[in-house]
Amino acid sequence: MNKRAKSNTIRIIAGKWRGRRLPVLDSLGLRPTTDRVRETLFNWLMHDVPSARCLDLFAGSGALGLECLSRGAASVAFVEADKRVAASLVANLGTLGSSDASVTVGSALRYLTKPPKSPFDLVFLDPPYQSDLLAPALDLLSEQAWLAERALVYVEQSSAETPVNIPEDWFEHRSGRAGQSRFSLYQTA
Repeated sequence: MNKRAKSNTIRIIAGKWRGRRLPVLDSLGLRPTTDRVRETLFNWLMHDVPSARCLDLFAGSGALGLECLSRGAASVAFVEADKRVAASLVANLGTLGSSDASVTVGSALRYLTKPPKSPFDLVFLDPPYQSDLLAPALDLLSEQAWLAERALVYVEQSSAETPVNIPEDWFEHRSGRAGQSRFSLYQTA
């Protein structure tokens, strides 16, 4: 693995930080959700983001949660296992002057084993491809009190992977494909 970190950028698509470019570390397994996919997703979520409490598990660059904050989410909790990537996310939040976010450094699965302070309206699950983290994260979300009534859960995985089993009381609201990604938006009961 290359020890030297080189910088890339992500672009905020809409909202109060529209057009802002933020640096993102080049780190193994880190692949920010593309502008094309984020545009599609946030068109679906247009009316659901303002005032929502959001959870961005496997946050990486934080592109999804940052887009939520830009579009008026009440708060975003980011969870990222890589300390360097989390530090970059904290720095980007500072650059934007955001006080409506928290960044937890650690395992997303471990994070989900503790009961939440209050449930989330919108959850993003986009773990590193081929990591086998998606299924246990879905189980923990549905077994604990993490989700508000009629919460929305975004799930992204490699189109080469076998689709994960979704809890029976969730229904697929929308889905799509782009490049190597398959993504779906689910609503809980």
